[in-house]
Amino acid sequence: MVKDKTDKDIVLKIDNVGKDYILGAVTSDTLKDAIKYRRMKRQGKTFDGELHNKVYTALDGVSLEVKKGECIGIIGSNGAGKSTLLKLISRITTPTRGAIYIDGKVASMLEVGTGFHPELTGRENIYLNGSILGMSKKEIEEKIESIIDFSEVREFIDTPVKRYSSGMYVKLAFSVSAHLDSDIMIMDEVLAVGDIQFQHKCLKKMKEIAKSEGRTVLYVSHNMDTVRNLCDRCIVLDKGHLLFDGSVEEATKLYNGNDFKTETTIDLSKFIRPGWLGRDDIRLDWAEYRGRQNNTVDGDSVSIFMKYSILKPVKNVGIRVELFEDEAKPFATQMFKNIISGEVGESGEVTLDLDVSKIENGTYHTFYTLYTLDPYDTGIDMDCVQGLDIIINREHKPGTLKWRGSSWGNVRL
Repeated sequence: MVKDKTDKDIVLKIDNVGKDYILGAVTSDTLKDAIKYRRMKRQGKTFDGELHNKVYTALDGVSLEVKKGECIGIIGSNGAGKSTLLKLISRITTPTRGAIYIDGKVASMLEVGTGFHPELTGRENIYLNGSILGMSKKEIEEKIESIIDFSEVREFIDTPVKRYSSGMYVKLAFSVSAHLDSDIMIMDEVLAVGDIQFQHKCLKKMKEIAKSEGRTVLYVSHNMDTVRNLCDRCIVLDKGHLLFDGSVEEATKLYNGNDFKTETTIDLSKFIRPGWLGRDDIRLDWAEYRGRQNNTVDGDSVSIFMKYSILKPVKNVGIRVELFEDEAKPFATQMFKNIISGEVGESGEVTLDLDVSKIENGTYHTFYTLYTLDPYDTGIDMDCVQGLDIIINREHKPGTLKWRGSSWGNVRL
């Protein structure tokens, strides 16, 4: 990277980067064909054959600068382009457009066991990773005991890593990345595999190496608590575009939609949609608990007023409302079938009466999903957003059994 006097602290510069993938089966194209297609693309010409027109843009027009010692969180829904960006920075793949300038060595953990040879022992993989990063054998030997101690796998350090569990992989891989001389450390959700105690240990170590050693950390996670705990800056990606670059608090608010939400109303038009949605025919724009001062329910049902916009002709669209105690797995779902049909440009309103009579007292999250059925009665999700929270607080009647939600669950059959 060529630097001038004004950017001496910049270790990573991403300049208008884009990445395209050609969808479809593996072809028998030769190197000559690949060069031909690239030349034609630069000249603005189309490719021969249907396959070469199926291009998926994973990233488009992303630009940012990262300074030495920064801990940067990278968040966004599935399919937003987070892992693609890290692969470009790690030089696993090359950008289709733009350029990436790196000043220093990069150590990356993009998935469990990245860079490990399964047939080699843990100890041998430490030497292998160190050599890849340009360290001498003497430099590795000076740090190897610290690496093994931190990894908590000393008992198995001379065992081939193909026999390690995923948690052991993560512990050793993180320990190697944290102790070897890299200037930029990249972590992609891999800490989720390790146990909670080791996760806290890793977060503490990353903070330490950023502040005391001046190393840069790029951290991808869907766990907003760990992002807040570690990072001092955060970027939000959405469908391959850089949506936000700034404070962690503002980024997480944008990601969770908190700026557009009260206890009783939610502006769904501002929400980031998940990347896995394959359709964009209809969108939810608004949801509201009408006539309520708050989101506390003391009865057996709650009415949800919704507004929607139709982007493509739709027929027999239903709405699915899912209840979560946390964001991991729904414990109750109600389906409202065949309630929306319409043409392009139309909008409408609908009111749903959600039955919560079997749900015990507690605070719950909701997700709203617009769906339709294909000819085989398989549900196709057309829109999905996190909805309004619900607090169920019915008065406990004397002489009745007090429900223990932590032991017996949320639903009373």
